[in-house]
Amino acid sequence: MPPIISTEIFMNDKILLAHGSGSKLSHDLLEKILVPPINNSILARMDDAAVFELSGKLAFTTDSYVVSPIFFPGGDIGRLAVCGTVNDLSMSGAEPLYLSLALIIEEGLELEELRRIIESVKNTCAEAGVQIITGDTKVVNHGKADKLFINTAGIGVIRKGLDISGANAKVGDKIILSGSIGEHGIAVMSQREGLQFSVPVQSDCAPLNRLVSDMLGASRKINCLRDPTRGGLAATLNEFARQSNAGISIEEEKIPLHDGVRGACELLGLDPLYIANEGKLVAIVSPADTEEILAAMRKNKYAGGAVVIGEVTAEHRGRVVMKTRIGASRIVDMPTGEILPRIC
Repeated sequence: MPPIISTEIFMNDKILLAHGSGSKLSHDLLEKILVPPINNSILARMDDAAVFELSGKLAFTTDSYVVSPIFFPGGDIGRLAVCGTVNDLSMSGAEPLYLSLALIIEEGLELEELRRIIESVKNTCAEAGVQIITGDTKVVNHGKADKLFINTAGIGVIRKGLDISGANAKVGDKIILSGSIGEHGIAVMSQREGLQFSVPVQSDCAPLNRLVSDMLGASRKINCLRDPTRGGLAATLNEFARQSNAGISIEEEKIPLHDGVRGACELLGLDPLYIANEGKLVAIVSPADTEEILAAMRKNKYAGGAVVIGEVTAEHRGRVVMKTRIGASRIVDMPTGEILPRIC
């Protein structure tokens, strides 16, 4: 007869396959590590589905996060997952309310690392004012998941009469960028590759729902919103141009850039327009209300550097054209590949 081993031994330091088996170890993982930091009245029921009431026009989104490494300057995969889903909802003008959290954990993950990530999820949810109300946990063999993958889905309520879409850009509209670009991608890359720059770079990973609320409080004449994640600012502007069948004109000298990002891009031959962000947004707004929206944004801690970088034009429809610092015109194409893989 095999020896009886206390489950407490299994809970000491690492994830085992048995933690995903539906056994006592699975329940211990939920009850001791995963649920307590993020618990609430809906999640506490621990049913197969969360039950809640909502009314009005809804927004729903889902995303998966496979960042490597799972901890990076300025954030971690837990904060990234919450911010990513909160921000996707916010870009439709929705007020994010509820999220799901599904974990695919690699056998051998340190339990202390898992605790840190769940604590980060808790803190980011508190900052954004959202709740995790359902979820799932799976454990896979060592070498099959690069420590941890996370899937989140989110639901939010859109204010009555609000219509924000990438297809709504109008000629004459102004293009606002909430701050400097490229920080998330460079921060993840520097951690992954062991690079050190004279000016350190931290990820800009942040929930932007309260920023969007501030903007809508100043004016509802916001036609398009998007957070420039994979593909960076270049991809986002091209999406607007194609969805709205409009021309996008921007000025290079008006695009803010962190000194560390600028130095890293010059050293490595990267274009910051194509590098991912996780705490910035691009807004296309009515010219009449641009200053009011900018003023509201600059009062928010995540948009103190908000600036107008260009406008929507009737020329070169479906394309993005940038006036460079030397006065030339450059077509900014949609990225053809991923410069920095596994960053979100």
